[in-house]
Amino acid sequence: MYGKMYSACLYGIDGVIIEVEVDLSNGLPQTSIIGLPDSAIREAVERVRAAIKNCGFRFPMQRVTINLAPADLRKEGSAFDLAIALGILVTSNQLVLPTETKLLIIGELALDGTLRPVTGVLSMVDRAKREGFHGVLLPRENAAEAALIAGIPIYSLNHLQELLYPSTPRPKASRKESDDPIVLSSLSYLQVTPSVSYSVASTNRGLNKYEDYSDVLGQQHVKRALTIAAAGMHNILLIGPPGTGKTMLIKRLPTILPSLTEQEALDTTKIFSAAGKLKETDTGLLNRRPFRSPHHTISSAGLIGGGTIPKPGEVSLAHRGILFLDELPEFSRHVLEVLRQPLEERSVTISRAKAVITFPAHFMLAASMNPCPCGYLGSDHPEHRCTCSEARITQYRSKISGPLLDRIDLQVDVPRPKEWSREKFGLSSQEMKDQVVAAHAIQLSRYKGFPFSWNSELSGSQLREQASLRTDTADMLQQTLEALGLSMRAYDRIIKLSRTIADLEGKANIEAYHVAEAIQYRNLDRQQLNMDERSM
Repeated sequence: MYGKMYSACLYGIDGVIIEVEVDLSNGLPQTSIIGLPDSAIREAVERVRAAIKNCGFRFPMQRVTINLAPADLRKEGSAFDLAIALGILVTSNQLVLPTETKLLIIGELALDGTLRPVTGVLSMVDRAKREGFHGVLLPRENAAEAALIAGIPIYSLNHLQELLYPSTPRPKASRKESDDPIVLSSLSYLQVTPSVSYSVASTNRGLNKYEDYSDVLGQQHVKRALTIAAAGMHNILLIGPPGTGKTMLIKRLPTILPSLTEQEALDTTKIFSAAGKLKETDTGLLNRRPFRSPHHTISSAGLIGGGTIPKPGEVSLAHRGILFLDELPEFSRHVLEVLRQPLEERSVTISRAKAVITFPAHFMLAASMNPCPCGYLGSDHPEHRCTCSEARITQYRSKISGPLLDRIDLQVDVPRPKEWSREKFGLSSQEMKDQVVAAHAIQLSRYKGFPFSWNSELSGSQLREQASLRTDTADMLQQTLEALGLSMRAYDRIIKLSRTIADLEGKANIEAYHVAEAIQYRNLDRQQLNMDERSM
């Protein structure tokens, strides 16, 4: 006898529909699962066997073959348990599901038949909707996440017996061959009604109303740089001695970024779902751009993703948001070098013997560092003076390679405020956000019809067309390029930054002073030039 159910698994962050085929044949009683399953799927046999028996049904005393198709795709996880159990019950004529309903069935089974939640449900349900499924049957703990995908019925249950015996007590004895099958004419009693609380606009997770740029004493030029970075999604590095507020300034950066669009929110939430991190958040789509701040001891696999079957890392969890690396030179150089591909290509490809996965990684890099190992180079602190030799300073900064530094658009000094009592707090987060939103609206209008929406994404002919310079301005930039020894990548990034500065002022054309301000944000390049001149 033959039966077929539909389940799903993750491939990267995307859902893939898997056909669960069950065949019962005469022979010695044994159960085998084929189709490149991992160990968790192979162990499903014992979970399913116990769950079926503990719900009063019988496990077939025949040769049971379960095939997961397509057979050339490696599968992992425990999401197939429920589909395998129902496939066995249907094939052995113990259960009849509604024939007009093409169901996606996902969920892990406990030994007593309880349903346990699985990760990646959002991507699986999204795939089911696009492939024309009539509904999804899953654990109740995953129902809220699944209901975020509108337009497809969601059916949820806590226990297998809720499906098998909706209105009668759980039987105490196993069923016999002669017993009639349980016929389910409808699953409507299990249907989940979507709530408006799942919409993007109604969620506001992670927002700390007490974090505001109005709390920051002074540092007006740094706030200006952060506004520019947020307006064009440019990478930024803050450099300064300890205690000047570098970390505090960057941690308030999410308060001035525009909210995610509906599509961006769905894409970002799918990544968190695939990584099993939605429990860290409230129910609903992410509406605030992610802010990830990994410790400097993180491995390269933790940062970009990895594993036998790759899972998303911090750069993907920061997709459409901010990746904050505090004390940048304390990170391993090897770890920092793996950032070069995602910073340039907005994605990261991980190759393994069993799979090649591409994860989205379109994020803004925000970092901080001290100017030297002791932290007080160039500081006018009354009690601390820099004790580092030029060799130590060079060694410290060499942890950040030139190609990586080229990809950081703004390199900003954060000095110690001189007169604390007379400093003014200045701009608030809302005032800065208003400027950012206005500049972003200009970019959205300019790049309508293009596959990008931020100035930082410009490249090639589009950069030359959308951020053209007058002859005298281009000559000034060329002279600066030669004087500072900048690469062509840094040259392009200065032009992109100038375009954003002009947008913040509502200017259609890039003026010379816009370029001059952009050049001022290449602090490390200028400092390196000064050190080279002193060593000559």
